[in-house]
Amino acid sequence: MSNQEANHQDLLTIAGKHYTSRLLVGSGKYKDLRQTREATDAAGAQIITVAIRRVNIGQDPKAPSLLDVLPPSQYTILPNTAGCYTARDAVYTLQMARELLDGHKLVKLEVLGDEKTLFPHMPETLVAAEQLVKDGFDVMVYCSDDPIQAKILEDIGCVAVMPLASLIGSGMGILNPWNLSLIIDQAKVPVLVDAGVGTASDAAIAMELGCDGVLMNTAIAGARDPVRMARAMKLGVRAGREAYLAGRIARKFAASPSSPMAGRLA
Repeated sequence: MSNQEANHQDLLTIAGKHYTSRLLVGSGKYKDLRQTREATDAAGAQIITVAIRRVNIGQDPKAPSLLDVLPPSQYTILPNTAGCYTARDAVYTLQMARELLDGHKLVKLEVLGDEKTLFPHMPETLVAAEQLVKDGFDVMVYCSDDPIQAKILEDIGCVAVMPLASLIGSGMGILNPWNLSLIIDQAKVPVLVDAGVGTASDAAIAMELGCDGVLMNTAIAGARDPVRMARAMKLGVRAGREAYLAGRIARKFAASPSSPMAGRLA
């Protein structure tokens, strides 16, 4: 598919590959692998992020593998470094993932600052990002909602920046839409909200702001009915994107009649 065709169809493009879905989902916290697959399909997701330190994709040949239910032939597997607190650990983890996935280049980098907030440790994130890009990885990166840090990561060569909306797993939604807007306005690579989404309206708001996509896990896996929530998130992302492309009316401190006053019958 050409870039011109991709733009015409409003596809999400990351590292030169085109996707019809702008909803990325995680693979953890489900009750079993069957539910993981059902929720992933209900979400319509094509990119599935996998915590290499927590999910088996071949590290343990004797245990069930996530790839049995989400094969790389059908989905883009996105290894991530959840649980890493140093650049060194993150780089090593993704190098291991590349070996397990036969040279796979697209990865999600996250280097955490502490166990309580799970905020990104930006100095270590910058170090890891630079090393991974030099090593030939296509790096999508979890980061703070700081426009300056996001720009530095883009300049390093990351293929997407992924600022948090609020704390990982908090379900608090987008707490600072202004910072997200600043990041979106300056970015020349895709901007995807990562962390903090709680329900479909949060996803819609992110897309209405102009985000290129949304990544979530807990909001779906932790719902009372994960498969139904996955469908809701798909619709929320789609509705938000359509509203963004349509262009909302301007906010103003005055009423405006729905029907024109000129030419009325009486």
